Amino acid sequence: MRLEPKLFSLAVSGAVVNSATQIGAAFAIGYVVDNVVVPSYEQERFLVGTVLVGILALFALSLVRFCSMATRRIFAGSMMYRVQAHHRRNITRRYLALPISWHQKHPTGTLLSNANADVEASTRPLAPLPFAFGTAFLILASVGVLFSLDWALALVALGLIPTLFLLNSVYATRVSPRAKRAQELRAEVSGVAHESFDGALVVKAMGQEEQETLRFRRSAHRLRDALIRVGRIRAAFEPIITALPEFASVTVLLVGLYRYQGGHLNLDQLVTATFLFTVIAFPIRAIGWVLSELPTSVVGRDRVDRVTSATGDMTYGTAQLPPSDTAARLEFDEVAYEYPDGTVALKDVSFAIEPGETVALVGATGAGKSTVAHLATRLIDPSDGQVRLDGYDSLDLDHPSLAATTSLVTQIPFVFDDSVRHNLTLERSHVDDDDVKQALAAAQADGFIGELSDGLETELGERGASLSGGQRQRLTIARALAGQPRLLILDDATSAVDPTVEAAILTGLRNSAQATSVLVVAYRRASIALADKVVFLKDGHIDDIGGHRELLRRNSAYADLVTAYEQAEAEREFDEEASTT
Repeated sequence: MRLEPKLFSLAVSGAVVNSATQIGAAFAIGYVVDNVVVPSYEQERFLVGTVLVGILALFALSLVRFCSMATRRIFAGSMMYRVQAHHRRNITRRYLALPISWHQKHPTGTLLSNANADVEASTRPLAPLPFAFGTAFLILASVGVLFSLDWALALVALGLIPTLFLLNSVYATRVSPRAKRAQELRAEVSGVAHESFDGALVVKAMGQEEQETLRFRRSAHRLRDALIRVGRIRAAFEPIITALPEFASVTVLLVGLYRYQGGHLNLDQLVTATFLFTVIAFPIRAIGWVLSELPTSVVGRDRVDRVTSATGDMTYGTAQLPPSDTAARLEFDEVAYEYPDGTVALKDVSFAIEPGETVALVGATGAGKSTVAHLATRLIDPSDGQVRLDGYDSLDLDHPSLAATTSLVTQIPFVFDDSVRHNLTLERSHVDDDDVKQALAAAQADGFIGELSDGLETELGERGASLSGGQRQRLTIARALAGQPRLLILDDATSAVDPTVEAAILTGLRNSAQATSVLVVAYRRASIALADKVVFLKDGHIDDIGGHRELLRRNSAYADLVTAYEQAEAEREFDEEASTT
């Protein structure tokens, strides 16, 4: 209501006017019965003038009721959908603001459910809410009218309201835990489906279609059973809510007949009172709709609030890097990083990349190479020490400066379901066609892009399904280079590329006119040899720094690792050749 006060006010106004017309219709029908129907029956004559007055009154009331009903439905629907859009925008902003560590602890299916099913559940009572307000006005006004007609009939109406809320209290107590479980299972089903879609190639290659179908079926059946349990309670609750005003109408008729026979009210008052309860019978369901949706809505809102109130935002400073045509300098000064679970990934890491220098980061699996790459682009912050960019602590820099200066390409390339051009530019205003062409050439991607049916306008499909793994990696490298970063971090970003192509990419970066420093997580000896300097990580700390040949001579652990990488690469290439012959 606070988010869309104008729309809510207009919708409630329409509902209130609609309720007022129903009260007016009760008086009009009472007038018609008392002044038209009864005299026509008793005197056996038709009163034309009185009939016309009654017809005009009912027609006018119907016209007003139609307009007010349309007003209520249009603005109530608009309010609900706008509030949903507001919550989805808030959730998306929180997803973008929260750090990588937060996302790693929350399954994608849950995040999708938060932004979709939970938002819809939390806002579901909004559409009937103005109707319920109008019904509340109708009940209160009807009670007032009934008191003006006869106190006994008014007491029947007054007994309806506490009974309604007592029933809802019982209903909410029973349905809330079941509704919460159902919402959790919605997220589980969404997560299983998302994994199945993402892992479609693995599922088919391993022949696990039947098992994956069974896994999804089990999850879907658990959700089905949970929803059925909620539905059973609603099935018992809603008929009672619907029956209450009907029962009250019968009671009013019996009490009214008794009071009419006793001379306490006349015929038009009895008809007016009875008709009031008749028109209340349907609108009061709106209150039942709102009350029945509230438990599920509360559960959905709690799940939405968990996202919007999540803490741990990565706050940026206000310092801006001055414009420069030179490559950036990156420095790690006694940097340590510890994961939230207490696992130490890095400790006392110190090294520097001078402007225009290419540094290879080498280490065994789990040595902390990707952590260094993420710290360099400030996807995560160090637990201790400083990461400096051109002499500035990265914590002090604003986000635009970091985004314009650094660019990270990860091992798993992500390609949007869009054209090649949009995948390269990402709607960055400063990236023009010349930047795109130069980036494609530097990433050794201009050849296969030129062979595509529509060139830069070719639609790549979801996650770039029409490209090979190596082509996707080269495309994402080109995307990074198109923004002309002064520091490029390649986190094993050429693992699916042929060694000759990888060497050409790194050589091209070294000889490019674009001023760029490069930090590359490397495995292949040929690629490592192209670097100006090698940083050898071992168990989260720097074991040695120097040239490739120098480290081979003096560091046996480094030599063993590089040799093992080279042997594994040779075996892989041999297996690939054998499989094609």
